[in-house]
Amino acid sequence: MAGRPAEPEVIWTRPERAGRGPRPAFSRADIAAVAVRLADEGGMAAVSMRHVAAELGCGTMSLYNYVPRKEDLYELMFDAAAGEFPLPDRPSGDWRADTAALARRARAMMHRHPWMSTVMSSHYGFTPNGLRYIEFSLACLDPLDLPPGEKMELISMISGVVTTFVAHELQTAERNRTLPWSAEQEQAARMAYLGREIGSGKFPRLAALMTAAPGPVDLDAVFERALGRVLDSFGGPAREGT
Repeated sequence: MAGRPAEPEVIWTRPERAGRGPRPAFSRADIAAVAVRLADEGGMAAVSMRHVAAELGCGTMSLYNYVPRKEDLYELMFDAAAGEFPLPDRPSGDWRADTAALARRARAMMHRHPWMSTVMSSHYGFTPNGLRYIEFSLACLDPLDLPPGEKMELISMISGVVTTFVAHELQTAERNRTLPWSAEQEQAARMAYLGREIGSGKFPRLAALMTAAPGPVDLDAVFERALGRVLDSFGGPAREGT
């Protein structure tokens, strides 16, 4: 297929357009912007080389001259979204507060671009803007007395918490959106069923749980607790020598 490399390559080492000829009609930024918009509006199912090409007003085969593989298109999309990530000029010096702030911003960004949680990959993390994010994250951890490899483990674990948490939030929202009745009616029916089962006496631990924590779950509070526990595991008093 036109434009496909004969050997493995990284899209960022490839010229904007393969081969000779007139000046490229589109930039990678143009292509990524169209693909991101399609994904924001219709999910990753709406993103195909044919659809992106049609939105750009070119043929599908022409698009392969710019983006050899669909995986490369996903990488461009990830990098474009990551470029929106607001990073301060420098860390504050409080590694814990800075890392938590990054996690909150990442959660917000994944809600703006719901498709991101479905394509998270260590490969896509090494795009130009992905590297920018990792470098800043490591700078936030400069005050933390840990080997570089463990600092990267912390960054990866925080990313995993955020991605998993957001994926659950988005899946729940999508399910509620497609219900034939309201989410409140669905919840009421399920709680009635749960109440009957717990009232049977077969689930004493669940009964104690429901008694201790009645009412709806505060997802923001759960997120903060999960985030705090990961940070504690790397930077508690024993690890910092305080």
